[in-house]
Amino acid sequence: MIQKIIEFFKKRKRAKAIREFRHQLAHILHINDDILVESTKEKVREIIAEAETVNPENAEEADKFIERAPLRVVKILPRQPFMTLREYADILAVAFTVAFGARALYLQPFKIPTSSMQPTLFGIHYIEDKNTLPHLPWPLPGMIYSAQKAELTIKRSGYLEKLSFDTYNKYIIFPQTRFTIGGINYKLPGEQTHIDKYCLPEDKRMEYKDDKLVPREFQEGEVLCKGWLSLGDHLFVDRYTYHFRDPKRGEIVVFNTEGLSCNASGFFYIKRLIGMPGDVLKIVNGVVHVKTKDSEKFVPITDFKIEGINRIYSRKGGYHGHLPIGSLADGNSVYVPEDKYFMMGDNTSSSYDSRGWGFVPRRNIVGKAFFIFWPYSRRWGLADHEGPLWVDSSTPEGVTQAMQLQ
Repeated sequence: MIQKIIEFFKKRKRAKAIREFRHQLAHILHINDDILVESTKEKVREIIAEAETVNPENAEEADKFIERAPLRVVKILPRQPFMTLREYADILAVAFTVAFGARALYLQPFKIPTSSMQPTLFGIHYIEDKNTLPHLPWPLPGMIYSAQKAELTIKRSGYLEKLSFDTYNKYIIFPQTRFTIGGINYKLPGEQTHIDKYCLPEDKRMEYKDDKLVPREFQEGEVLCKGWLSLGDHLFVDRYTYHFRDPKRGEIVVFNTEGLSCNASGFFYIKRLIGMPGDVLKIVNGVVHVKTKDSEKFVPITDFKIEGINRIYSRKGGYHGHLPIGSLADGNSVYVPEDKYFMMGDNTSSSYDSRGWGFVPRRNIVGKAFFIFWPYSRRWGLADHEGPLWVDSSTPEGVTQAMQLQ
């Protein structure tokens, strides 16, 4: 009786070994199908077919096959150099495929290009040294705060050579621009359009002489800039949620510009959703008023008690309400058609938005702002979660101290 039990388990073990050996060979054939020659594949198939005919109850036959078959496979499929490295490469390839698939379906990285959503989200901007970042050793400011030092002191008196500008990428994501003043070469972070704003605006480059606007001579020792240029906020966009529901008022939305009259076809914009389909909008005393399709009267948008929108009217930390310009100039109102939305930037005086180029169709909407992953600032984390700095905002035409502090 005991002998029969022992033979039963030995037979099971032989059958399992043969079955796993056969499955492993089939797997090797599958993953190497594109690199093995046909003659090699045929020899492997012969061993698989032989494994299927082996009787595990015949101990002598089964043990002989289990002992000799792996040696035959080694002769047919000698171990290749760097096999382990190749296996890891295959694993990484699958991991990257899954990651990019998840990106396409759920999350998409997005870089804030402009200042239109300040101070909720920051685009590329200059920070004065007096309100600067902690003085950390290179390369930590760039890695942590997405910022590069921007300093220029004139070494020799002379004029700006307009044709000397040359922009190139440093460390892949940090653009730099070279230019020449008085025969001396300088370089600063950012593209020429950024440098024209923070270092070489027209009032520094030009001056009036004899009622004529002429190039100005820069003087030795003159400080043109001393601060930081930040690449702005980088965030993940949630592409998933809007497959199951429509966008809501107050959400920060990313959309493409196809079909919009903004001369930026093929680009992506990010704005706050202010007007829903069927709404009638107008601005009264710097506050958007809304008449929904289910209502007969206008109410201030603050009555909807949406935290992100109410923040705009706090007059703190760089928020200063909404300017009545474009289609929402004083006395004007707009009706938002069905299946379209009215978008506005939080930085109302520096935002080219639906007041200028009209409505955003539902089909253009990509997703909503989800998580700011870089730089590490007070805004890091879930998008639109941080209240304003409790510092009075300046006039819309100026840059507030609060914007510099963030």
